[in-house]
Amino acid sequence: MATVTARRRQRSVLLCWVLRIAGAALLGGMSWVHLDLWEEGYRSIDVIGPAFLLNAVAGFGLAILLLVTPRPVLPWVALLAALVAAGTMVSLVLATTVGLFGFHETQEASLWWQSVWLETAAVLVLVSLAVHVRRRRRT
Repeated sequence: MATVTARRRQRSVLLCWVLRIAGAALLGGMSWVHLDLWEEGYRSIDVIGPAFLLNAVAGFGLAILLLVTPRPVLPWVALLAALVAAGTMVSLVLATTVGLFGFHETQEASLWWQSVWLETAAVLVLVSLAVHVRRRRRT
């Protein structure tokens, strides 16, 4: 019985690290896209330019936090990161559909689809990480 429990715990720890690393990589990718677009010229767009730079800095910072945060506060960091990714995705959808701060984006824009997939995957992975760590703490 102890061996089964030990194996289950090892698998749980491994899954936690896989989700941490995947979440950090997705946040890093999302941040790279925003930094790249900022450098390409989005920096000159009122409100949007500074928001892209802030998004890049926040994403890279959260990616690092995901990897170094102790387990007791990890679910909160994962949820914060998921909220940032979800907010980024909502902002992209708003900018594409109705406009955001006077700026209208198109699906043909550079890295538009990459952003959608990175942000969607980040939300899913980070919420999964938060749920997994919370569930693991109860057992």
